[in-house]
Amino acid sequence: MPHAFRVSAVSWRAMLVLLSLVFSGACTPHPVTTPAPFTPSLRQRALLDTIGERTFRWFWDTTDPQTGLTPDRWPRRTFSSVAAIGFALTAYPIGAERGWIRREQAAERTLNTLRTLWRLPQGDAPRGVAGYQGFFYHFLEFDTGHRYRDVELSTIDTGLLLGGALFCQSYFAGDSPVEVQIRATADSLYRRVNWPWFVQRPSTLSMGWRPERGYIKANWTGYNEAMLLIVLGLGSPTHPLDDAAWAQWTSTYAWHTFEGQPHLDFAPLFGHQYSHSWIDFRGIQDAYMRERGIDYFENSRRATLSQRSYAIRNPMGWRGYGADMWGLTASDGPFDGTMDIDGVTRRFHTYWARGVSTRETNDDGTLAPTAAVSSIVFTPELSVRAAVSMREQFNGLAWGQYGFLDAFNPTLRSAPPKLQHGHVVPGDGWVDDDYLGIDQGPILVMLENWRTELVWKTMRRNPYIVRGLQRAGFRGGWLDATSPTR
Repeated sequence: MPHAFRVSAVSWRAMLVLLSLVFSGACTPHPVTTPAPFTPSLRQRALLDTIGERTFRWFWDTTDPQTGLTPDRWPRRTFSSVAAIGFALTAYPIGAERGWIRREQAAERTLNTLRTLWRLPQGDAPRGVAGYQGFFYHFLEFDTGHRYRDVELSTIDTGLLLGGALFCQSYFAGDSPVEVQIRATADSLYRRVNWPWFVQRPSTLSMGWRPERGYIKANWTGYNEAMLLIVLGLGSPTHPLDDAAWAQWTSTYAWHTFEGQPHLDFAPLFGHQYSHSWIDFRGIQDAYMRERGIDYFENSRRATLSQRSYAIRNPMGWRGYGADMWGLTASDGPFDGTMDIDGVTRRFHTYWARGVSTRETNDDGTLAPTAAVSSIVFTPELSVRAAVSMREQFNGLAWGQYGFLDAFNPTLRSAPPKLQHGHVVPGDGWVDDDYLGIDQGPILVMLENWRTELVWKTMRRNPYIVRGLQRAGFRGGWLDATSPTR
């Protein structure tokens, strides 16, 4: 046999092992995947400009300018959402950078918001407080800023709020009295949070607590939107999570292949978007991802592609699904119940964590524009095409004053006996009447990250985020160029 074709048995075995790892998804030959370059057309760019400004205006117009309390939804104004406040805080510097407002206006609104949050009472009483142990209740009353009804003290909603606060801390780096106070107040809010108080199992955070009943039974396990939360807890200089927190978190992961895409499974797309709104996971890896040969950015890209593939396959036969019409995540829906449509009994839901994965299929034909549009950093061309399609098809069903409405359902073309959300446009489908802050936020933030990397670049300078990532064992990429803060 010619020398060039002689391969030892050991070499063949090694090659077979490598190939089995690659095809099983346990390893890939390219640890970092960058989406293919994409330049939108003039028409597409004009739509993106409009989406960005209209979405920003939702936060600017509907938030109380004095208290900074942002509504959970609008125009149905019910209560303020702590998570929506976090996205609003992130929106203000974006508006300043885009020229939609002046920097001074953004700074004033930001300081008003942070001061309100800092001054609101904290305590273990069931009434008359906004939070406890530095955490905030999920929803707050507009008039007082106190706990809304009996909602839980929420770890994740506090985390999304702090993401916005720390972004503002790093963005407003000027010497003016207002910007100095922004940095100090954001710092105080973050340092006040007692992360270990919410640990109920070894190194595992509880999802919530109520003064009437104590900690809720659910804990943060498995891959989901809580990546940001654990990083924040590890980065705290005052009350940090212990060193084992990240390893405990990743030990509950489940790796699957869905629609041909091997990745960490989580059915609704918001779980693949929220943490990435503030943290640039491109090119940095923890121990888990080093073993898999990818990073969390690539993981979210695969999750997005799997959802689009599911929509193209459309196994349940919903109207409208396809290559440019996809995106399932938590959103409103028309009603809870069934209805016969074209000879098929269909089940619909109101607010529901819609999504698909190897483990669940929560799909009632309701699409949320935020799912596809907020994925623009992962799948630029595909997300832009989906945005155009959702804007133009079905007579602009899902489009309004502040950009994309929360959700729409092309299959439900005639009204049921009772709708719980939205309205039906005969022949076109159901559409929500409301915009939701936690859906508007990722649209604006991810669009800006794709265009300028503003939030990502700013948060790379935040010492608490850097420390949290380093304590979690991340290294590589931009993080290796950052001074250790341990």
